Parts: sequence; C-alpha cells; structure tokens
Amino acid sequence: MTKALPPLTWFRAFEAAARHLSFTRAADELGVTQSAISQHVRALEGRLESPLFVRTKRTLHLTDAGRLLLPDVTAAIGQLDHATQRFLPAVSKPRLTVATSASIAQWLIAPALRAFQQAHPQIAIQLVTTIWPDDFSTTTADIEIRFGAQSVAGHDAHLLEPSYLMAVAAPEVAQAVAADKGLAGLHDVPLIQPVGISRSWAAMAKEAKLSKLLEPATLVDTHGLAVDLAVAGAGVALTHAQVAMPAVKRGLLQILPLGPWPADEGYYLAARTSSHPDAQKTFINWFQGLSQTFHASDEGPSPLS
Repeated sequence: MTKALPPLTWFRAFEAAARHLSFTRAADELGVTQSAISQHVRALEGRLESPLFVRTKRTLHLTDAGRLLLPDVTAAIGQLDHATQRFLPAVSKPRLTVATSASIAQWLIAPALRAFQQAHPQIAIQLVTTIWPDDFSTTTADIEIRFGAQSVAGHDAHLLEPSYLMAVAAPEVAQAVAADKGLAGLHDVPLIQPVGISRSWAAMAKEAKLSKLLEPATLVDTHGLAVDLAVAGAGVALTHAQVAMPAVKRGLLQILPLGPWPADEGYYLAARTSSHPDAQKTFINWFQGLSQTFHASDEGPSPLS
C-alpha cells in the first residue's frame, strides 16, 4: 500500500528554510513561528527517514539528502503557484469582497453598481451571492449582507431599516384583487411566499381569525425570486420591503393596502476584518444610502387589523 504524501506545509517549511538557511527567516516569510518551521521539517525528515539539515547553534546547512530533495520541491511549489495564479484576478486596486443575499445583489446592488463604479473607479468589487446562512461560512468577505434573525447575523451586524413585510403584485394582478375585503380577498388569488420567514400567509390569516387559511401556491427560496414572480404576474407576493421597494419605485409592482407587517427576520449588514478599511467604509456608506432612498417616504409597518 502506497504511503500518503506528506502535507504540503512540511514541504513549504523545508523549501523556505533551505532557501534562507534559517528557520527564523523561513518563519517570517510564511507567517508562522520558528518552532512550527522546525516541527514541520523534523516531521518531513521522520517521514523520509533521512536528515535534511545539519544544525549548529549558529548555522544551518543542507545535507546531501536535502540537496537532492530541494530542486524537486522548489519546482513542485513553483508549479502549484503558477497554477493558482491563473485563478486570481489581476487587479491593481483594492478588491472588496461583498458576500450578499442574492436578492439584495439582484434588486439593489446590480442596478446601481455602475453609478458606484463611476464614482469610485479606484475600488474593485467581488460579489459573492448567498441564499442560506451557512453559505457565509464558505467565503471570507469584507462585508456581509444576509437575511435572517439577529442571532444568525451576529450581534455586530446592523439591521437595514426599514424592515417589514408587504404584499405586492403586478399592476394588472393588483387591480383584480378584492383588497377591500382585507386578507380574505386573497383566497382566490395565487399567493407567493419565500421560505424562511416566521410571519407567513398562513400565520397572518390565523392572526386575522379568518375562517379559511391562506396557502401559498408557490414557495421560493429568496425574496428576490418572489419579487420576480410577482413582476411576471404569477400572483401576490409576501416579501420584504428592502427587496420589493425597488420594483415598486420602478412601477413594476404595486403595494396592496393590506399591511405592511412587522418582520421577525430582516436584512443585516456587517463589516468584517478587512485589508481595505477605506474602501469598505466607502461601499457601506454608499449601500446604506442606496437602501434608504427607496424608503424615504414610507410610513413603516402597522399592526395587522
């Protein structure tokens, strides 16, 4: 049975130490401790069953085995570095990574991004779209914009205001709804609802003490898709104001006089540790201003009647 290859970290420690002939300088280059370099090299020597360095109090020298191994290791690391570089975007300016709900990216950021780029050409943006909370664990971002409860977003995240749910539909669908009957007027209308919200159509019908519950004809995984379907005339969507209001302002949707309703979940923005704090602050200020422009004249949520 073939032995597993030694870890890449062992080879990297050996290559850096051999190039500098110093564990200390190798540690500085790789951003680890001198002890870690020494341990990795000793582990590699143990696996190869051969000493790679001659160690004295003041100097470090390669053994014959070390000299034999070094060219192949250097070539292999160089080849890996070359392969990796193909996937790294070549930019000469700060690249800000924004991990954001797909709905926010689609309905808020995308339509306005050109204006941001024209105002701030010195900042490059990498958008990483997400749907579920665990999607954020797979990427390292400078800024996170996620949907959910405060406990999921984290205590350092700030709620994007206003935060409420409303019923929206394409103009032709809205005109056919018997809105004067309240929620009861929706019984014969196809309803659209995102999953992952506590205040559902059924929950609100129960609160209103309707004799017949409201059941969605279509369930979707994002508020953005709920807005898309409503714009396409597929029914009345129960969705978050942060995502729906851009479509309302553009005349693609109308707000039905049935709410709005307080939202138990909302969109949260968090600034993470960043190598580009100035660019990060610039984007956050721009985005918060963008979000607020769609809600400048809103009255906010009212109790369910």
